[in-house]
Amino acid sequence: MPTRSPANSKVSAALARDRLGVSSVMFFILAGVAPLTVTAGVVPTAYAVTGLTSVPAAFLVVAVVLGIFAVGYVAMARRIPNSGAFYAFISQGLGKPAGVGAALVAVAAYNLLQVGLYGMIGPFLAAYAKDNFDVDAPWGVWAFGAWALVTVLGPLRVDLSSKLLGVLSTIELLIITALTVRGLSHPAAGGFSARSLSPTSLHLTGLGAVLAVAVLGFTGFEQAPVFSEEARDHRRTIPLATFVSLGVIAVVYAAASLAMNVYYGGDVVATAQGPGSATMLFAMAPGLLASTARTLFLTSLLAAAVAFHTAVGRYMWALGRERVLPAAMGRTGSNGVPRAASGVQSLLGAVAIALALALHWDPVSQLFFWGGTTGGFGILLLLAATSAGVIRYFAGTLDGENVWQRLIAPGVSTVLLAAMAALCVDHYDVLLNVPAGSAATKILPGIFAVAAAIGIVWALILRRIEPDAYAAIGLGSTAVLARTTAFAAAAGTAAAAPAEGSAS
Repeated sequence: MPTRSPANSKVSAALARDRLGVSSVMFFILAGVAPLTVTAGVVPTAYAVTGLTSVPAAFLVVAVVLGIFAVGYVAMARRIPNSGAFYAFISQGLGKPAGVGAALVAVAAYNLLQVGLYGMIGPFLAAYAKDNFDVDAPWGVWAFGAWALVTVLGPLRVDLSSKLLGVLSTIELLIITALTVRGLSHPAAGGFSARSLSPTSLHLTGLGAVLAVAVLGFTGFEQAPVFSEEARDHRRTIPLATFVSLGVIAVVYAAASLAMNVYYGGDVVATAQGPGSATMLFAMAPGLLASTARTLFLTSLLAAAVAFHTAVGRYMWALGRERVLPAAMGRTGSNGVPRAASGVQSLLGAVAIALALALHWDPVSQLFFWGGTTGGFGILLLLAATSAGVIRYFAGTLDGENVWQRLIAPGVSTVLLAAMAALCVDHYDVLLNVPAGSAATKILPGIFAVAAAIGIVWALILRRIEPDAYAAIGLGSTAVLARTTAFAAAAGTAAAAPAEGSAS
């Protein structure tokens, strides 16, 4: 019976190469971060739950910590181009069982972030359609409509998706800039003050809560290595996209939160804690600018949903390629997109919406806010683990990186990120806006402990039952090349055997 070579198959085990430059990767990052969603939602929440006016300084402090983390992170990305990112880095730094545990944490976190967005998109679309077009339909109808759109856009060629996200992200940043300038130029009675930008404005009282809320606003900045296998010159593209995006996000958040502080003055906390918190950003501008911003808030949510859908698909694809998940997940279509992984992610989104409807969850607080907060916390755990992995990886690979890249920066970021994760756990009731000791404060972060445990156990099982698959964990395209070479060698040996027999 003839054996078909993988090279002749109609499906592929590789993503499309050389399709993304620096700007394209940045657009995926910015879409995932969703700056308008953060400035309109997370910033007022930070003022409300902490009661502090030092929110701008908190964003800058978190940006510095993440910048230090990124030094070692992009050094690993230059060495290890793998769409599994956290999974690959932790596998090669802390060991294969830890890597598989991290992979399931990443899949859970990004799925929570992605499906949680439908909890905001549905109600916002319902209100928008009723106010502007007198169309009245339940939030679930609009959520499923958005889900269908993301399901169609998700499997597009990655370069086409990046162009769409690029247009939306650029307009979004321009609108935030206009709102920020308007707010800064119309200070409250107390006049203009930039004191809230200074780290000295941060106080121990409420420090943990304000830093915990701020760090969640940056979730998505770490996505660049997910696209390293599709990037042009990944050694240059990934670091540039990461650092430039982080800088842009930090400036946007700090400036927008400062603008609210200046515009509302001494009433900023009271306004954030009142019924007008949802419109604090938009209320700083009149008429057309405000209405345009509200429309773009919707496109910001949709762009974030597409970006996270793309990232989740690539994580699942990376795990399928290395047979940690079923091999079908590791195949791509003719356009170089992981269709099976994309389909599974779409299915999970539909299940989440249906579950929220069946259980009568509040879509904004329980699907969007709880899901997004918990997903962001999972990413924070992965950042801390990756920093530790960077130190261990470069301890055995001393050539190419200096002591700042391989030891000092990742060491400092490991300590700081672990401290931030501890602050999040300590203030999880504040993050969810629920009473202290509520079941949700235990169950939701506990999802990642369960995911990590399952991943570690599964890796140990693979080591016994599928040693080849276990050996390939975290190796990415290197593992695929090795398997293809071995396949070709075996096929060559089998073909040569009859000839040798007839010659004898």
